[in-house]
Amino acid sequence: MSVKVSDITKIYGKQRALDKVSFEVHPGDILGFLGPNGAGKSTMMKIITCFLPQTEGTATVCGHDVMEAAMEVKKCVGYLPENNPLYHDMYIKEYLEFIAGVHGIRENKMVRVKAMIDITGLGLEQNKKIGALSKGYRQRVGLAQALIHDPQVLILDEPTSGLDPNQLVEIRNLIKNIGKEKTVIFSTHIMQEVTAICNRVIIINRGKLVADDPIESLKSHVVNKNIISVEFDNPTSKISLKKVQGVLNVDQLNSTNFKIYSDSETDIRKELFNYAIANDLAIITIKKEEQNLEEIFKSVTQNE
Repeated sequence: MSVKVSDITKIYGKQRALDKVSFEVHPGDILGFLGPNGAGKSTMMKIITCFLPQTEGTATVCGHDVMEAAMEVKKCVGYLPENNPLYHDMYIKEYLEFIAGVHGIRENKMVRVKAMIDITGLGLEQNKKIGALSKGYRQRVGLAQALIHDPQVLILDEPTSGLDPNQLVEIRNLIKNIGKEKTVIFSTHIMQEVTAICNRVIIINRGKLVADDPIESLKSHVVNKNIISVEFDNPTSKISLKKVQGVLNVDQLNSTNFKIYSDSETDIRKELFNYAIANDLAIITIKKEEQNLEEIFKSVTQNE
């Protein structure tokens, strides 16, 4: 396997940022690494890339231990951190030439730089200073520097942040093509990106691993529920809706729109119609929804 993490724990003072997390990632995997803010995603990525030592446990990349062979690990890994650090006073080509030199690329350096500019769609901007680029193009520069030494493992922390819809499609396709030959670990808060790019998902919550499955198998981690989306013609209250027979929980989207949850054996639409009549309301829309990745994510990461 390309990446193996065994019982990784990271403690900051009294805070346990990661708690005995274990997983393996193989070549050809595009792994979506998900979790709420503060769950430990970036900490794990920094450990795998040798930017941060773990407190306990072991991690290896391409067979190299992150503590004992950090330089070998860094040769195998391309890393785009969440806060993309770039030299804003350098031109794109100048910066990529510099990064190629850092990685010891001497032969065909300019060929490799040109290839990265072409792959990441930077051709029209290549003569600009990085500081003059939009955030989306800076993300492309960050992706180019992560790929320039042809790493076996690519670790991307929020790589699509700040991209416009056209750029999203281009970068998404690029990552999918890269994933055919390399191991990709991909952190994002955009659920559509996970379903479009990833073939497997890991979810961590409060430093613990709570799900590790192919996307199509994630539903096995959640209690089956019916989800009813309903819109009333006038405002009503979440508190009163929770008192309707069969209702397990209510998400209030605004004063008239709600998502209402019941167990899989209970269809509460009749009770909702009765509720509307009793409260002098009309139902504008009511529909049963499928449980998508966002709902599953909420279910496995909700605080008890």
